[in-house]
Amino acid sequence: MSDTTPRLGFIGAGGMGSRMASRLLAAGYHVTVYDRSRDRSDALRKAGAGVVGSPRELATVSDVLLSSVTDDTALGDVMYGEHGAVSGAAAHSTIVDLSTVRPTTSRALFVAARDRDVDVLDAPVSGSLPQAKEGQLVIFVGGEKSAFDRTAPLLNVLGSRVLHMGPSGSGTLTKLCANTLLGLGFEALAEAVVLGEREGLSREQLLAALAHTTVLSPSQQSKIVNLTRDEYPSSFPLRLMFKGLFVDPAAGAGAVHRDAGNSRSGAGRGGRARARIPSAQRRRRVGGDANTRGVGAAKDHGDRPTITVGVNTPSKAH
Repeated sequence: MSDTTPRLGFIGAGGMGSRMASRLLAAGYHVTVYDRSRDRSDALRKAGAGVVGSPRELATVSDVLLSSVTDDTALGDVMYGEHGAVSGAAAHSTIVDLSTVRPTTSRALFVAARDRDVDVLDAPVSGSLPQAKEGQLVIFVGGEKSAFDRTAPLLNVLGSRVLHMGPSGSGTLTKLCANTLLGLGFEALAEAVVLGEREGLSREQLLAALAHTTVLSPSQQSKIVNLTRDEYPSSFPLRLMFKGLFVDPAAGAGAVHRDAGNSRSGAGRGGRARARIPSAQRRRRVGGDANTRGVGAAKDHGDRPTITVGVNTPSKAH
């Protein structure tokens, strides 16, 4: 690439971050990375990336700094303070946050960086590990249109669709809307299957009938095989699904909807969680994807049937 190609910094070398950083390296960008786990950083070093010891140091050598971290708290840890990226960012540089966080968190970062003449885009992604590896993510972007136009070429390396949604916070708000549809869609599919079986329908015939309708979303359609085989491989931590489903977009960092308490606390005990919904008499599962892990196992607990869901070690880290 030419001498005018921006120097890229990347914070977060977990499952999603490492794949996105690898794509940027393969596209010819000079990429330097920071991750709290030295092992993850070293894996990208072997692929040609530079490695630094702090977010601030990374910002000093980056024209565009991208981040992909777990949640609002993690984003604050890497962006603020003496060793945070904002303190090291040069005037006229750009921060692109690819994490799924609250819109208020995105807007706060936008304001903090603006005081240093640094642009910030919130650019959460829709998709999972395969899409990140293949550059097939959908990216929702909030922030100044001029900053979006400057960074669009590198975002197009990561996604098949890169959409400017409006001012700061618009990208993260769009992602929360998408996550709501995704999570409720899996829950609805689980309910439909257990209802049919409870009342005497053959699972195979029911699934075949549903597959021919237009009522199933593509994400629901993708779980028909899991239901047919009764196999439900895990692919994403449930706590990150809760993060997208139960936040109050107008609340500050750390705020969750009051109805999420039991589910979130359950997810922290032994890696299992139960989300209460009216359900069926025997256990069923729908399976997980980019934003849910094992959603849909219906189980009767007396007068409070529940959906039992599994959660394993997060694949997205920073």
